[in-house]
Amino acid sequence: MRAAKNWKAYRVIDTSDGEKLEIWNGVSLIRPDPQVIWKTPKTARLWTQADARYHRSSSGGGKWEFHAKLPEKWELPYGDLKFQIRPTGFKHTGLFPEQAVNWDFMDGLIRNAGRDISVLNLFAYTGGATLACANAGASVCHVDASKGMVQWARENAALSGLQDKPIRWIVDDCEKFTQREIRRGKKYDAIIMDPPSYGRGPGGEVWKLENCIFDLVKTCVDVLSDKPLFFLINSYTTGLSPSVMGYILDSLLTKKYGGHVYFDEIGLPVEESGMCLPCGSTAVWCSHDASEAFR
Repeated sequence: MRAAKNWKAYRVIDTSDGEKLEIWNGVSLIRPDPQVIWKTPKTARLWTQADARYHRSSSGGGKWEFHAKLPEKWELPYGDLKFQIRPTGFKHTGLFPEQAVNWDFMDGLIRNAGRDISVLNLFAYTGGATLACANAGASVCHVDASKGMVQWARENAALSGLQDKPIRWIVDDCEKFTQREIRRGKKYDAIIMDPPSYGRGPGGEVWKLENCIFDLVKTCVDVLSDKPLFFLINSYTTGLSPSVMGYILDSLLTKKYGGHVYFDEIGLPVEESGMCLPCGSTAVWCSHDASEAFR
């Protein structure tokens, strides 16, 4: 497992009985986590004194219970980057901290490429990967279907002092946008995608990752430059293993471009247990020149 170990302002204190206890730059939150099926003793003091707890409803969704007056939003730094954090109605805070291990990886690839790199970030959410790549010197096209998420990402860029970097902010369906980029002859040196497990399109179309991911990656191959640097896929879909995503990338990219494919779980270190909490998986194809960075 590849763990996001370089956080200073974010910590996972403990995990037990379907929940994780976290610190977000001084704010303590308890949130549900489906991976936490163990029921170890909750001995950490903050289990009973956390600032807020999210309660999942048996009928779907849930709500926050606040034990302290929290700011509407606050900042969370990671190296040169800063993110705006706020609890949302669906247990999320606007950031997936485990992705920091991928931000560091992409930062290294871009800085060591020895050339200008253009990145297409699909399902880009609040812009963690966008900011990491822009901060490393890449130009980035940030695409998400949610206007609110794109605005949140722009605010994160401003917080990080990256508002003047070459970032295109696009509110659009990711697959349709990519198809238009192909018709326009636009090319990118790197692609990042963090697609949802399940969703519906504007016309009611059903999206299930396991049914759609191969065709989406196949489409995206046509927007890659002649000398691509990397192609990275994140997945939070239970049952879709890292090796399955790795096989998809290998079958569509390695024969055409050479290079290597790597895949693994990503996670977060847990202070009380010393274990690492699984938080999804990543598969990445890298060019031959970039492959050593993954090891």
